[in-house]
Amino acid sequence: MKKLWLLVAFVALGSLAVMGYEDAANDYISYTANLSQEKVILYYKDAGGKRIKSLGNLKKHVEASGQTLLFAMNGGMYSPKREPVGLYIEDFKTLSPADTASGKGNFYLKPNGIFYIDGKGKAGISKTEDFKPANNIKYATQSGPMLVINGAIHPAFKEGSDNVNIRNGVGILPDGSILLCMSKEKVNFYDFAQYFKNKGCKNALYLDGYVSRTYAPSEKWEQTDGNFGVIIGVIKHRYEMVTPLTACTL
Repeated sequence: MKKLWLLVAFVALGSLAVMGYEDAANDYISYTANLSQEKVILYYKDAGGKRIKSLGNLKKHVEASGQTLLFAMNGGMYSPKREPVGLYIEDFKTLSPADTASGKGNFYLKPNGIFYIDGKGKAGISKTEDFKPANNIKYATQSGPMLVINGAIHPAFKEGSDNVNIRNGVGILPDGSILLCMSKEKVNFYDFAQYFKNKGCKNALYLDGYVSRTYAPSEKWEQTDGNFGVIIGVIKHRYEMVTPLTACTL
């Protein structure tokens, strides 16, 4: 009988844990981008050199090229001039170098990291000191701190911390898909990192805090304001129709 009660108690506690995680998951707006079906693009300025700024402007920018914006959020920290802080690569061009210095603030809470996508559509997140520059990196944005590092929550984060804020970040799922997420309510770093870890992300990166905004029409969450530097956008993958060559005789 004692063993039976222990088993019941164990199952009950497990159920409560699952319910607790599901309740916590509802506190976030997220999107999983499969790079074989969608394109994840980093945006900063338009063709005329004008900063895109807001998610609403990005939506107009994307639609003007005949594409559909599925999801968007701010993509990293920026200077008072709204320039990218740290490494920023767009369409294989390095527009801002990596920042390996020490300093104050979230960006410099080491280790910080780099989110990148290569020319073959493979995404990754690396600690800044481990990142290896290469000609095949199509997009990259540096931010900090890392949330999850090789499956472990950043050691500086404290469970139960009262340092809470709206936060957004990015993680890489076991299948290589990209998990983009923003908290609906204020959350501390530990709980935010725990969300990515529970999803299976071995590595995840914090992007920014109280300024964060998300455009997620599939979740009926459409924030279109903001005054950002880098923005991350997910668009439908466009497949071009190829007309087969017709055989002819001379």
